[in-house]
Amino acid sequence: MSCRRKFIDKVMIFVPWLCVVVTVIPLISILGYLIYKGSQTLNVAFITQLPKPVGESGGGMANSIMGTGIVVGLAGIFGIPIGVLAGVYLAEFGKHTKLGWIVRFLADVLQGVPSIVIGIVAYTVVVVPMGNFSAYAGAVALAMMLIPFLTRTTEEAILTVPEDIKEAGLALGQPYWRIILGIVLRSARGPILTGIMLAIARIAGETAPLLFTALNNRFWHRGLNGPISTLTVQIYSYAIAPFNDWNAQAWSGALVLILLVTLLNILVRTVARSRYIERS
Repeated sequence: MSCRRKFIDKVMIFVPWLCVVVTVIPLISILGYLIYKGSQTLNVAFITQLPKPVGESGGGMANSIMGTGIVVGLAGIFGIPIGVLAGVYLAEFGKHTKLGWIVRFLADVLQGVPSIVIGIVAYTVVVVPMGNFSAYAGAVALAMMLIPFLTRTTEEAILTVPEDIKEAGLALGQPYWRIILGIVLRSARGPILTGIMLAIARIAGETAPLLFTALNNRFWHRGLNGPISTLTVQIYSYAIAPFNDWNAQAWSGALVLILLVTLLNILVRTVARSRYIERS
């Protein structure tokens, strides 16, 4: 019986490690291949220059890098406050209400809607009334994808905060809105920031919604009320083009996109951790 238990114990330790290895190997393989292909044409000119015309070698995606930052930034400005506040409502006030059930159900359904459908809806709601493609339309489409994901993530993060902490705040005579802002959100800050980063990483890699809203632009954008270039659309255009130089630059664009998302995650986590250490 003792040998049997030891064998089962070793098997149950080995199986999770095996699952971790099976999960990590494809990720490492993809990243390694992306670095190998993307680094071949990645240079200073790629980050600082505009795309070259057909037939000319060189050039870069500086306009697309800036455009991605603008569109994703606008989507965050539109969507993050709504998603966080909706998550607060579901966790604190909508646990057993009919409205809370409806909001929770709609958030779950919207997370499963294909991104191209989101793009068509944003085209109908924003592009058609405005009469042109724009950065605003692209940001609205991406925000529509960010909000439901962040709503559910924020709700789950707040539900992990112990009720004793809230009761302690009430015992001190604090109004409930101050308890939410000063205690609940601060205690759940880490998971909420993680959800925000995951949501931004997801929308930063979307292409289909931007094809219907922001379209593309091979030059510097002229205001937010006009077509704007983004990395994902530019990568898509270069990847399907019958030119080897453009195909190589598509790999470099994908590598730059991954690096930008990774650096943003590291920056936000570092700032949040440093503030937490200072306050404690």
